[in-house]
Amino acid sequence: PAEILTIANRILGTGQLSLAKFLFITADDSNQLSTKNIPEYFRFILERIDFSRDVHFYTNTSIDTLDYSGTGLNTGSKVVLAAYGEKIRELATDAPSILKELRDFTNPRTVMPGIMAIQSAAFSDYKTEENRLNSFIEKEQMALAIPALKGIALIVVCDDADFCAAQLNNFLWLTFTRANPSHDIYGIDAFTEHKHWGCRGPLIIDARIKPHHAPPLIMDEKVERKVDSLFAKGGSLAGLG
Repeated sequence: PAEILTIANRILGTGQLSLAKFLFITADDSNQLSTKNIPEYFRFILERIDFSRDVHFYTNTSIDTLDYSGTGLNTGSKVVLAAYGEKIRELATDAPSILKELRDFTNPRTVMPGIMAIQSAAFSDYKTEENRLNSFIEKEQMALAIPALKGIALIVVCDDADFCAAQLNNFLWLTFTRANPSHDIYGIDAFTEHKHWGCRGPLIIDARIKPHHAPPLIMDEKVERKVDSLFAKGGSLAGLG
């Protein structure tokens, strides 16, 4: 476990794994944890992660990424979230009341324990959104917000909170393909100290569609019907489908 960042760097330097943008890494002394059980893996990490210490960015470099969430080709960023040790929080399963009283963010929904989706107006530009998300919780509310949100580890700001929370695959696809870590990660009561960024409250990921993103890939119904007809009885590819 003491070499957890060494192992993270090994992963990010290995073959196709080097294209990853988000790397969640931990160690389990009982050797029972598996990444194949995604909800359990997230639970284990989010119960332990200290966002004031455990978030490590790779920014302002030509490292490659899997998709085009950055503002240019091969200009994206990466983040390692490395958590190990004893539990530091019990994960909440319901949205705290403070998330229901925000000015510019609505419809909080539980994705899984400790993870909330909340929706906002369409993304405009980074300067505007940075100001809004940095004041997600008004400063005068901060003293009350931190204890009120102690069971929440991650807040996903999205275009449709109901869709994000509807099933696990929606959350994974939406959150980690629509976010560029250096540009789209914020935090409640965030700070920078000796070049290290962290936050004392929950982590926030802005996973809304950005103007530079590719348009959604939506299948054409007419084309689908034509293809299906080829495999139907009497079609040229009948029996092969």
